[in-house]
Amino acid sequence: MHAKNDPMPCWLLVITIVLAAPVRIAVAAEDAPPAGQPPAAPAAQAVDLFGGDLVAKGKDVAVKRSELDEAMVNIKSSAAARGQSIPPQQLEMLEQQMLDRLVQIQLLLAKANDSDRSTGKDLTAKRLALIKERARSLDDFDRQLKAMGTSQEKLQARMNEEATAQNVLERELKISVKDGEAKKFYDENPAQFEQPETVRASHILFATKDLTTRQDLSAEKKAAQQKAAQAVLKRARAGEDFAKLVKESSDDTGSKANGGEYTFARATADPEHAMAPEFEKAAFVLKPGEISDLVTTEYGYHIIKLIEKIPAKKLEFAKVAPDITEYLKQQQLRSRQQDYQAFIDKLKKDAAVAILDEKLKLQPVPESAAPPAAPQTK
Repeated sequence: MHAKNDPMPCWLLVITIVLAAPVRIAVAAEDAPPAGQPPAAPAAQAVDLFGGDLVAKGKDVAVKRSELDEAMVNIKSSAAARGQSIPPQQLEMLEQQMLDRLVQIQLLLAKANDSDRSTGKDLTAKRLALIKERARSLDDFDRQLKAMGTSQEKLQARMNEEATAQNVLERELKISVKDGEAKKFYDENPAQFEQPETVRASHILFATKDLTTRQDLSAEKKAAQQKAAQAVLKRARAGEDFAKLVKESSDDTGSKANGGEYTFARATADPEHAMAPEFEKAAFVLKPGEISDLVTTEYGYHIIKLIEKIPAKKLEFAKVAPDITEYLKQQQLRSRQQDYQAFIDKLKKDAAVAILDEKLKLQPVPESAAPPAAPQTK
């Protein structure tokens, strides 16, 4: 592909709201077990009326094995989309924490009132709109969701549940951000909200490796790709419609549907979404409307057309206010972990929650001293 690596954009990394202490795992570049393969069900495991194995139950609580598996598949798919995997030794702990989170959400949803649900729905709509706005393109957004094993509909439903549960939690613990607090944070942390110079460019890729297996093509096939790229470059410079040439010739399936277009900053400003160095260098020296020579990267030969350069700017407060408010609320929750845990423990006790698989019973995790991550703004 065109990029040096294709990590999951931050708008996908922050799509869910952390209701408890964050899941603490070390993601390493080693193979994880096949996604979605549940362990053998214990003999004493409960079965619900619809035939699904339950892994947790209680008043207003019923978590199926399939629900937990789906959540784990999403997590592992997210890691895989970043070129990473979760170490096998971490999976058991992660699965315990995810089940606990699913239980907590159900308990909180059971206490939701009409206001909680209405506010949750509105908040989800705003967050989803912001996520789409920050995505490189809607096609890229859908592609990334597919890589995570989900869809816009499923994402919206999950976000709505979590937003509603979050409203219940904030109401019960009296968590709030006063008027002016978010603006004060914005004014006192200007570097957090600087958006670097970016370029919007389209490209045509003639791959020199199999994009499925990542194996290099033979020298003969590489030479044929180079010859084909030179022919298309000649047509592009002769004035043929670039989007048409992308659709006709590009091997980059991720951008082909939107005319080969990407918007990106330099790697020094946004290392999380770094393009291949040769690609970045060529794009930033072009003038709007100009077409590059053939650019060679580890993925193949590229023809790049610059659409526009977008100057560096500071993000408007209105755009980042929801992120800042969420960050400040998470700080309050972190500072009140004992109150939070006591509240959740009471909900579990009142609902007589039982974990039906011994391997899934939550084990204590030492509390991290690190503060919550700064609000995501790019």
